[in-house]
Amino acid sequence: MKRIRLSPLLFRRIHKWVGLILGAQFLLWALSGSMMALLDMGEVGGHDMPAAHAHPLPAETAFVDPSRLAAHGPVSGLTLRDLVGRPVYELRTAGGVRLVDAIDGQRVAIDAEVAQAVASMANEAPVRDVARLDRPNLEAREHSGPMWRVNFADKANSSAYVSAETGRFLVMRGDTWRTWDFFWMLHNMDYVTRTSFNHPLIIFVAFGVLWMSGTGFYLLFKSFRAADFRWLRRRRRTPANSTASI
Repeated sequence: MKRIRLSPLLFRRIHKWVGLILGAQFLLWALSGSMMALLDMGEVGGHDMPAAHAHPLPAETAFVDPSRLAAHGPVSGLTLRDLVGRPVYELRTAGGVRLVDAIDGQRVAIDAEVAQAVASMANEAPVRDVARLDRPNLEAREHSGPMWRVNFADKANSSAYVSAETGRFLVMRGDTWRTWDFFWMLHNMDYVTRTSFNHPLIIFVAFGVLWMSGTGFYLLFKSFRAADFRWLRRRRRTPANSTASI
């Protein structure tokens, strides 16, 4: 069996091909970083619900006594809040979050109509369509649970996400954010979830860059010979000879 000899030639060949692969990733890092820096961060960021659209709860309304909500099961937390102008109790139970009308005590379901009303408070454009998602997609990956996606017919092709459990507005996404998210995927090399920057692939590339640096210095010193520095020795001797002739 022929043994592999660790020679400068072998390192040079490996260095060349590894450099080609990593060089492509360096270009992607530079391209994606530049594009993310050029995009308007005001348009990239997910838009929150405008404060001006909040509905204050009526002060003189007779709300259901919270003690009557025990029929919905053991309650670990309770919040009285607004749902598109309708006061509701948000109950935290062992079975999840439940919404109850704060006036008549009836269960409140977040259907497509309610989700559209919530989303329209953050965007006045016409609604194109509404779809229910059983789990978050990439655009709403910071959130959990089922949700409604409300698509608007506006310039940015905006999509609002509303929780199907609580009816709360989650986030608004547009084409600028989608463009930014694509380059973010290229930058952190997380092609599945687009959230992690310490996954195995980028760690492998980081060690590859470290190896490239080490072998690059090794090959740099191996590439020079004593003859390459003759001009330097010649230059050092020239002043001495000039002084002797004077």
